[in-house]
Amino acid sequence: MSPYVSQAVLLVDGYNIIGLWPRLREKRDRDELETARRELIEVLVNYSAVQDFEARLVFDAHYRDTPGVKEIITKNLSVHYTDFGQTADTYIEKSCASLRYELRVKGKGRMIVATSDRAQQLTVVGYGAEWMSAEQLAADVESTARRSERQHKSRKHNSSRFLANSLDPESQQRLAKLRMGLH
Repeated sequence: MSPYVSQAVLLVDGYNIIGLWPRLREKRDRDELETARRELIEVLVNYSAVQDFEARLVFDAHYRDTPGVKEIITKNLSVHYTDFGQTADTYIEKSCASLRYELRVKGKGRMIVATSDRAQQLTVVGYGAEWMSAEQLAADVESTARRSERQHKSRKHNSSRFLANSLDPESQQRLAKLRMGLH
């Protein structure tokens, strides 16, 4: 059995997105940075699962003298805090360089970088990555959430309260025969 392979790897420059999404920027300014980070993580958990992306959310060490840390949030999302002195941009660039070969070998194919940093855009495109602006990511997150909700409502509306109705027709027939005492 071969290991699971997602459709694409999505690298997200966390502080760039927080600074450009009005809702997250407001949370950062009103509450604190941690609140905005947590909300972005929550949004990306759902988005990466629905889109079937291996998402890597990257945050700078942010002037803290700490070693880099990787947190696995779900099978589709991990959060990476860079080493002291390393920016999210350099982390993403190094990731693009190493992923370019890995993606070709594993057949994942796509590498997407979400940032509105123009210099970063040019660099990652040079590594073969697709570029997505903060605004494009926000719009895609919203449309994905709406589509997912419509599908969920449709399934919920169509299903009845009986478990047997969710079975395929052949299983429903076998269950009916069992109820009648027929084998």
